[in-house]
Amino acid sequence: MQPHLKKKRHHLKWMIPAVLLTGVMSALAILPSNDDWSDRIIKALHTFGSRYPAEKVYLHLDKDYYAAGETIWFKGYLTLQGAPATTATNLYVELLDKNNTIVQKKLFAVGNGGSPGFFELPETQKPGVYQLRAYTSWMLNFDPAFSYSRNIEIFDASGKSKAPADTAAATTPDFSVQFFPEGGNLIAGQPNIVAFKAIDNNGYPIEVSGMVKNSKNTSSAAIKTLHDGMGSFEITPADAQDAFQAVVKSAKGTKTIALPAAVTTGASLKVFNKGNRIFYQAVPGNVTDTSLNDLIILAQMGSQLVYKASLNVGEGRISGFIPADHIPTGILHITLFAKTGLPLSERLAFVRKNDLLEMDVLDADTHKEPRSLNTIELRLPDSIQSNISVSVTDADAVPVDKNSNNIVSTFLLTSDLKGYIYNPSWYFRNTADSTLKGLDLVMMTNGWSRFSWEKIVNNQFPDIRFPYEQGLSMKGVATMLNGRPMPTGKLDMIIRLPIDSSSMFASAPINDKGQFEVANMVFPDTAYIYYQGNDLVKKGVDVNVKFDNHFFERPTQIKIPYPLRVPPAVDPNALKQFLVTASEGNKVMRSINNKTVYLQEVNVNAKKVKPEETTEKRYTSGMFSGGDGYTFDLTKETPISLNVFQYLQSKVAGLQITGDLNNPSLSWRGGKPGLYLNEMQTDVSMLSTLSMQDIALVKVFRPPFMGGFGGANGAIAVYTKKGGDNAPKNDPSIRGFKLYKKAGYTVVKQFYSPDYSVKKEVHALPDKRLTLYWNPNVAIDTTMHTARFHFYNNDFTKRFRLVAEGITEDGSVGRLEKEF
Repeated sequence: MQPHLKKKRHHLKWMIPAVLLTGVMSALAILPSNDDWSDRIIKALHTFGSRYPAEKVYLHLDKDYYAAGETIWFKGYLTLQGAPATTATNLYVELLDKNNTIVQKKLFAVGNGGSPGFFELPETQKPGVYQLRAYTSWMLNFDPAFSYSRNIEIFDASGKSKAPADTAAATTPDFSVQFFPEGGNLIAGQPNIVAFKAIDNNGYPIEVSGMVKNSKNTSSAAIKTLHDGMGSFEITPADAQDAFQAVVKSAKGTKTIALPAAVTTGASLKVFNKGNRIFYQAVPGNVTDTSLNDLIILAQMGSQLVYKASLNVGEGRISGFIPADHIPTGILHITLFAKTGLPLSERLAFVRKNDLLEMDVLDADTHKEPRSLNTIELRLPDSIQSNISVSVTDADAVPVDKNSNNIVSTFLLTSDLKGYIYNPSWYFRNTADSTLKGLDLVMMTNGWSRFSWEKIVNNQFPDIRFPYEQGLSMKGVATMLNGRPMPTGKLDMIIRLPIDSSSMFASAPINDKGQFEVANMVFPDTAYIYYQGNDLVKKGVDVNVKFDNHFFERPTQIKIPYPLRVPPAVDPNALKQFLVTASEGNKVMRSINNKTVYLQEVNVNAKKVKPEETTEKRYTSGMFSGGDGYTFDLTKETPISLNVFQYLQSKVAGLQITGDLNNPSLSWRGGKPGLYLNEMQTDVSMLSTLSMQDIALVKVFRPPFMGGFGGANGAIAVYTKKGGDNAPKNDPSIRGFKLYKKAGYTVVKQFYSPDYSVKKEVHALPDKRLTLYWNPNVAIDTTMHTARFHFYNNDFTKRFRLVAEGITEDGSVGRLEKEF
């Protein structure tokens, strides 16, 4: 069978059944059979690829390191079977600390396979190593190792505490070496290639050397690292009793390690990747074993069959080659099967082609002068549409992660492998022999396990617990006041969006079990849903409704797929400049938030009268009228949050609000702040149920607060509206309806990019931006196939680092990094 994958990646697209997009699985038609015993294996692969298409996520961040007080800007890219996931709508992103606790989590809307997003880090964010995790609901049905995760280091901007200090306890230096016979087995009496990987106790690669000795203590092969702790050697066991040992030396000591035992049964597989042709050879453990006379070779990429060949050991037909001319860049999974359908041996090979998204700088007009205007124009392929994101940072003050993973290495390499790969972007720097040899060692020392052949051949497929989501859904059960399900009828709803004051009417049929569902909803922030029953005889039936909690609304403890490793050391000079600038930037942002304008010319503070003072004086008294903290006047804005706790998230430095927002966990200086409603002590359950429309004022007092009990860890005081303060009007259209609040998509804030051609009061402040330009969706001139953008310099940057990443409509990915 010849390969049928074409060079262009759009031929990799699968036809996804319409039922899949609604989250309902149905059986596929049985493939035609010609009574070939291999049909069962091919049918299993076709079934898996059609029913369970692989969805992948990658986040392009504006920079590699962050300080407390900064914003993490990112662009989410989603693919489905190698092409942009144009049907995807929901992207879930979480920030986890070293204890697997979710520090922040947000839901972002996806359009055309992409989604902009952000996380605001409070200035009191604890320094350390965190992990960003991104996924869709569909990905939750599979191994969590295939969700996207990235370690990021967050520093204390003040420089008082070191981030790595709390990431791992000091351990005695140690190392380990793993050995991987090609094809999985050492075959006795045959020459075998054995790959190895050497790592230290932090999981990072180290250089090793040594010697392999057989059972007679005779040296058989030399061990020497070729790239990033990996290498290979060849040995020939005389028989199954010929045990081999490796004596390995590193800077951390010497170890003697036993190699896997040789076998005289089964078979193994050798692969020689020559680029346009991939040669293979089956190596039987016993040539006289007639049960292994009939074998087949299958090669698949992304669960699509690209090659099949029949082998016959008795006739000596045990080798061949896979033409790779028309196979795109990616991991080719080659498997040797026995007639029983049992996989005997597997080998991964990486097909590397010049089919990536190529971007370069067509024109650049950059300047070193403070606040000068810079213009950069990128050139893109002229044959296909692209979707790109661009970041420009200070090349001297912003450290760069030495162990980088980018859009290319993520989608084409790490997203299909289990196990840690150090510096994966290195393998896509060029197509030199040394790079391709290193890439082949990665194929031999890392496992691919999106599915198990043994399981799918025996019709054991994954359980689908989470649907392929299309928008937001709302489910529940309606019961009468006597507790019995409402037998028939519908649930009438008036849906209002505080963010833009819009309203709509919806109606959901109720089945005989009282169940209902409203699907494919799309709205920002929070929807106020007023509902009542309608039994088709009379309207306004009083019903109780229990709404189902979406998995993202429930408090969860997530197991991080990979450990939080002690990060590589950052250049101390760059780190110092980074932290000093970040600290100064935090001061500027505090000034903007407090509406304080610093007049640089005379070095004094000019303070505006705070508009909230009038409202605060009318509501607060005693110890509540003063204090050190934050004041939020809600009579001057239209609140869009689910409740007061969601409103306060990321607004108050030091105040941690995590978990279920209907029953959140609050922490300030390691303890719980006091809670007050109209200056009377209250609890979380009372404040969480307050409508934001009824709240006039919120005061948050820094620790300690002396106005009541429980103030050692600060306090939150909430005041409900008095007459005349925009109290909600009695709307007759919702009389008799009950209220349910449904969280929607996160409203993505605008990246601050000053325009110094216009005179503004805020421009009197220092400009300490480290990210000078961030655009998750750069406009592309489809006629000229260029992307042109402008940005102003800050007060100090002399060199710019540009990073552009993107994907084309046919799934080709690319990255451009350049310094000016």
